[in-house]
Amino acid sequence: MFFVHLSSVRPEMPTDRRLRRFEKPNLRIAIVWAALSVLFLILGYQRIVAGEFPDPDDALRLVQVRDLIAGQGWFDLHQYRIAPPDGTLMHWSRLVDIPLAALIVLLSPIFGQAAAEVIASVAVPLLTLGVVLLAIGRLAWRLFDIRVATFACLACGLLGPLVFQLQPMRIDHHGWQIASTALALWALAGRNAVLGGALAGLALAAGATISLEILPVAAAFGGVLLLRWIRDYHQRWWLVAFMQAFALGQVGLFLLTRGVTDLAQHCDALSPAHLGFFVVTALATGFIAVLPRLPALVLLGFFSAAALAAAGFFAVSSPDCLQTPFGALDPVVYDFWYRNIAEGRPLWEQDLFAALPVLFQLLVGLIATLMIRARSRDWLAGWWSDYAVLLIAMIALSIFVWRSAAFTAVIATVPLGWLIAQWLDRLRKTESLRDKLVLASGIFIVLLPSAPLRAVQSVLPRTEMPVPVRQSQCDVTTQTAKLAGLPKGVIFAPFDIGPAILLESRHAVVATSHHRAQNAMRDVILAFTAPSAEARQIVTDHGADYVVLCTDLAEPRILAAANSDGLMAQLMQGKPPEWLVPVDMDGPESFRVWRLSPVPKPE
Repeated sequence: MFFVHLSSVRPEMPTDRRLRRFEKPNLRIAIVWAALSVLFLILGYQRIVAGEFPDPDDALRLVQVRDLIAGQGWFDLHQYRIAPPDGTLMHWSRLVDIPLAALIVLLSPIFGQAAAEVIASVAVPLLTLGVVLLAIGRLAWRLFDIRVATFACLACGLLGPLVFQLQPMRIDHHGWQIASTALALWALAGRNAVLGGALAGLALAAGATISLEILPVAAAFGGVLLLRWIRDYHQRWWLVAFMQAFALGQVGLFLLTRGVTDLAQHCDALSPAHLGFFVVTALATGFIAVLPRLPALVLLGFFSAAALAAAGFFAVSSPDCLQTPFGALDPVVYDFWYRNIAEGRPLWEQDLFAALPVLFQLLVGLIATLMIRARSRDWLAGWWSDYAVLLIAMIALSIFVWRSAAFTAVIATVPLGWLIAQWLDRLRKTESLRDKLVLASGIFIVLLPSAPLRAVQSVLPRTEMPVPVRQSQCDVTTQTAKLAGLPKGVIFAPFDIGPAILLESRHAVVATSHHRAQNAMRDVILAFTAPSAEARQIVTDHGADYVVLCTDLAEPRILAAANSDGLMAQLMQGKPPEWLVPVDMDGPESFRVWRLSPVPKPE
């Protein structure tokens, strides 16, 4: 119904952007960035003051940066306080550490390291937001005008996945991957095929270096450029430049961030086998491009052969990585840990009251894209066809892997900005009260679709839900800081509070929520779900000195429910076994600490 009122509205197609320089889009983008930054700071003020991170991965990122600043080698990605004494080789990239470490080193002499860390943790996500807005705003300005650019940028502050990943203190890698997606999207609107394709490839190469989860995004961009080639033979250089820049960018960034000290074939991070795969496909793409014009089916046949050749290289180089990175997880770790990470699961396994409003906004963005395509001519018609294909592919990806909704959301902002601008114009011009109410309702629902659902949810019967770590009533950051007063040791704890322990103290932990330490993760799960005697053996085998947990988090409840006679169930009931001695930390009842009593010597 909301879209009917646009059926007679023909968008004003853009003039050459070089004739509209008086509009000063960069200034408008900067104003929106400042406004959103202030809003994010106000909303996150209490968390910033308390030094609380939105997610445990953010705390562990700062731990990694601290270690780097303290002298740990650039190419040494171990976290030596996870699964000691050998530590755990992390799959994270140093690219994300660079801006954080640079700001902390620069500001520490002025404010002290503690304050510098807080400033960096606030500034870097807002800097990332600025990069995203610059790419989205400039793209929307080029395609439409400064008003649409403004609304497209504002839409970034109204899409849940973007707000979460770009908020202050969110210093893990997802924000920079969103930025790389936005930059690649901007590059696709360039006039020069070689330059535009190369810039898109380099942007996504940086995203892939940060984490392999962006590879499906890169595949979607590559697929769109292949469609350009099929549609117009002269557009083939887009894909050639993209593939070659993507491959060469990954090789260069691999050498920059990993060097040649670790050439093992890791399935969860960029490795030589991945580099070889993309180098083969890039070379094959260049070879196909110099051939005479080919029928579409023949062209697809050549690309299929190239893909098979690259896959064969990958299979020979790294046969263990033919399945997904999580496919090789220990069954215990898979069932108790991976299956409970909601963001990596499909849409239908999410909290639908939170997920469906996001999906609705993405679908509205797709509808708006199709409306723009129907009213476009010449090169814009093809461009918006590409955009629609890209958005459809990304929505499908989001449905199966919900964390990808953040990448999809940034692509949806431009058509959403156009739609909002059109509706506001229509609202201003119409004299019909009914039309005004319909349009105003449409704008409200598109911008804040969660509001109606939350109203419905408020009248439904309430069910008790486990508390996410970032909402724990045991005040993880404050309480784990008290652990610094205990003699240094190894702490046996559930995964989600491990990063806070590492950040706030010099203790080590047996495991965190990071799968490369899956053997230690398995032992933590088995110990907490085993009877007391078996649990004690596992805990002591890891040289643990303390057991720590927050009882109001989701993870302890899951472990306690697995075995009513297990260690975690005993601890949750306040009935610790005799080999655990309570330690009074003067904190909330939900934060509990025990030290291990000495193992009695045999007579």
